[in-house]
Amino acid sequence: MLDKKKIKEKLEKERDILLEQLRDMGKLNPETGEWEATPEEQDTPEADPNEMADRFEDFEAKSSMIKTLAPRLNDILRALKSVNRESFGKCEVCKKDIEDDRLEANPAARTCKEHLEG
Repeated sequence: MLDKKKIKEKLEKERDILLEQLRDMGKLNPETGEWEATPEEQDTPEADPNEMADRFEDFEAKSSMIKTLAPRLNDILRALKSVNRESFGKCEVCKKDIEDDRLEANPAARTCKEHLEG
């Protein structure tokens, strides 16, 4: 039996962790609704080339992580909106129940194992 309360708690916990991680790396652009990496503050008015390269590498790493975390956050938010619906826990392809172990591993799953998202 699907324990929606437990799943909702797990989704909320993951949402909070993702939001904290995203806020550490960037900010949400209110105009686009997209997360954007923010560069580290510059210590001196004129940075040397090595410091500039380090800042660029850090910015690129943050951008890459945001590209991974932001879609996951969107999946979590979508699942939280639908967790109380009767259709939650049903495969979007075949409409059968998503396996409990799959939902345990990924409470935002939208398909059964047979129809895993690509």
